[in-house]
Amino acid sequence: MARGVIGALCLIAGIIVAGDYTLWGLILVVAGLFAIFESIRGWCLLRACGIKTKF
Repeated sequence: MARGVIGALCLIAGIIVAGDYTLWGLILVVAGLFAIFESIRGWCLLRACGIKTKF
C-alpha cells in the first residue's frame, strides 16, 4: 500500500513539475508509474535483486 501512495505522489509531483523542468517531471512520472506497477503486482525490485527487505 505504501508503494501505491508513493507512486501516486511521485506521479502527481511529476505532472506538476513537468511544466518547468521537463526532465525532472519525466523522471518523477516514470518513477511513480513504476511504483504503482510494483504496488499492483505485489512485486519488489529490491527483493528481486536479492536484497533483503524488512517486510
